[in-house]
Amino acid sequence: MGTLFYGDSGTPIGIEDRALAHLKVAIVTKLRRGESFTLSWTHDDDQPRGRTTIWIHQSIPLRFVFDEPERPELSVRWIEELMRSANSTGGIQLVPEHLDNAPAEVTTQPVGDGEPVVVGVDASA
Repeated sequence: MGTLFYGDSGTPIGIEDRALAHLKVAIVTKLRRGESFTLSWTHDDDQPRGRTTIWIHQSIPLRFVFDEPERPELSVRWIEELMRSANSTGGIQLVPEHLDNAPAEVTTQPVGDGEPVVVGVDASA
């Protein structure tokens, strides 16, 4: 389980390493462009019922900590979904990853088409 440290909050955000690695690529790409957005997730079963949303902005300190020393293989498809999600009015919605062994379909839709995209973390973790 990786950890996202955001701002002055004393509460670290636990996110499975694979999901955190993908999320890091999307977040860093957006922040390099000077773009702000929201990141939302539903609470785990061991937390009070509900969901959380944070505003991601380049002026707020951010740190990614991974438990595993090796970087996981990244999925271009998942990163593209995260980027589309970040460009939507709902921001990134962090939910379990949907693994698909079938070949990915090629799409010509531009990133930021306004459609929310469901993204995720490994539900088995």
